[in-house]
Amino acid sequence: MNVKPYLAFSGNCQQAIGFYANCFQADIIKRITYENSKIDIPDSYQKKLQHAEIKGNGVHILAYDASPDTPLNTGNKMHMSIAFNDPDKAKDIFKKLSEGGQVNNPFNKEEWGALYGRCTDKFGVHWMLNCDL
Repeated sequence: MNVKPYLAFSGNCQQAIGFYANCFQADIIKRITYENSKIDIPDSYQKKLQHAEIKGNGVHILAYDASPDTPLNTGNKMHMSIAFNDPDKAKDIFKKLSEGGQVNNPFNKEEWGALYGRCTDKFGVHWMLNCDL
């Protein structure tokens, strides 16, 4: 079994996957627009992404632009969690993910013997980064 996150966006999936690919130094391996889809979608949404994937460096994220009639609510019930072995890489990715977003817990040494930080990125996705020391 392999569980992968599938993120939903409101028309800015293209920007989001570019941002995440840059943060994680991963590749965008798939981009499928709504253009030739049999789904009833407005003309203004035809070039939006029906499915996209980034993969590399241990990351595999799926994403799409939800159709305009699908309500999306940003909530805090789910967070993307990343475990690191390299403190420098963890600090670098935390800095990239939080740029333009909000730092909820600064990336610091915690009582459980790890570096830990929590942020919400500029697309409203919540992240938790942990690096055991």
